[in-house]
Amino acid sequence: MNVIREMLSYPFLVRALVGGILVSLCASLLGVSLVLKRYSMIGDGLSHVSFGALSVAVAVGWSPLKVSIPVVVLAAFLLLRITEQGRIKSDAAIAIISASALAIGITVTSLTTGMTTDVSSYMFGSILAMSTSDVELSVILSVIVLGLFLFCYNKVFAVTFDENFAKATGVNVGWYNVMIAVLTAVTIVLGMRMMGAMLISSLVIFPALTSMRIFKSFRGVVLSSGVLAIVCFCIGMLLSYRFSTPAGASVVLVNLAAFILFTLIQFFNRKKL
Repeated sequence: MNVIREMLSYPFLVRALVGGILVSLCASLLGVSLVLKRYSMIGDGLSHVSFGALSVAVAVGWSPLKVSIPVVVLAAFLLLRITEQGRIKSDAAIAIISASALAIGITVTSLTTGMTTDVSSYMFGSILAMSTSDVELSVILSVIVLGLFLFCYNKVFAVTFDENFAKATGVNVGWYNVMIAVLTAVTIVLGMRMMGAMLISSLVIFPALTSMRIFKSFRGVVLSSGVLAIVCFCIGMLLSYRFSTPAGASVVLVNLAAFILFTLIQFFNRKKL
């Protein structure tokens, strides 16, 4: 408890906790649909696109977040259109776009500003880099993401499991797929300050996969993912502060531990049966 009180006495850690909890929650809820639709690697691809966009933004002196969000949203829409038309499979399309964007970002960085602290924080994550304006923007956009997800929950459920049936019942499948992709893009950009481009996709993948070890219903997995994401993030932040380890890596390792624990529980439950 003393460690927690000490953490909360630092404004930058309070900002990180508020922004991180909301971003983790958004990523975990969207991750359930993405994993079930076999788009789990889209987070990794979009994070690389975001890194390329922010590298250009830093080089020319623009606001990184304000540049990254529309670029990543456009990339998410492009990925969706490519895979829907069947010209390139989703994993190949993600690999092409993510590798190209990462190469652009690294090249622009090397030719202009170099690997500055600002660029490095987006690449590997830095709690110290989160400003008050970053947190305020994260809170506003996270609330919008959560609101849209909850409001459209039934439609997201239908589109996730059976697009053909959803179309037959009058659901605009294309629109809801775009909505999921756009919300994911926004969440990825918001989480990059905290987790970095290399680790942000873990917030999308781990909670959903972990919950699926035990829970079988969509609602059960969604609720479990949300709770797990918040708990793992808070524990990861606590460990990061206590042992002076990188925040993003600490959160990922806690998520990994939760995945292993739930896998063991699933294994022993099957043995009993």
